[in-house]
Amino acid sequence: MLRWAEFLVFFVGVPVGIAVLLPPSMMFPALFAVTFVGLVLLGFTSGFRWRSLLEGWSRISWGLILGVAIATFVASYAVLWWFAPERLFQLFGDGAPRMWGGYSVIWVIALFYPFVSALPQEIVFRPLFFRRYGALFSGGGLWINAAIFSLAHLMYWSWVVAVMTFFGGLLFAWSYERRGNFPEAVVAHSVAGVVLFAVGMGTYFYSGNVVRPF
Repeated sequence: MLRWAEFLVFFVGVPVGIAVLLPPSMMFPALFAVTFVGLVLLGFTSGFRWRSLLEGWSRISWGLILGVAIATFVASYAVLWWFAPERLFQLFGDGAPRMWGGYSVIWVIALFYPFVSALPQEIVFRPLFFRRYGALFSGGGLWINAAIFSLAHLMYWSWVVAVMTFFGGLLFAWSYERRGNFPEAVVAHSVAGVVLFAVGMGTYFYSGNVVRPF
């Protein structure tokens, strides 16, 4: 019962609380705090070895990674073409937003997203979930994992985000749990994220654009 309570608080209560109670400007500090707690919990998880996170680099399926990139591009392009065509490839061209040093935002995203976003998320939602709570969901762990990964993005209040993160979470969970390859899950997540933003999906995946329905 204690492990169930811990799971429900961490993977259900906290994401819902962040989405409902915190202003968008506080979402990322809150998520970083949650990630820290997740790392602590993982460190206290019986049988888990930090070294296991490095296992699998030589077994990454680059064909799978290419497929992730193509599928993400097609899905993102289709969503934006239908709902917000003016946002397509908005991070490219002369009018693209820029950051320090005049660098285009997309190149900054490509550099930092894998380390600042994809890696922490994968540690919390794959090793922590499966090694600490996986036994609670005999046989259905992949689907539950995808569902809570989607729920963690409730803060964006978008059905587009919910659907895309569910299927993305399902794939990343499969790479980690079925293929036993954490690096592959991180690379797939990183590639999907960078492609999303490159196409223009930041209109859905950027906290500054969040509009709550209440």
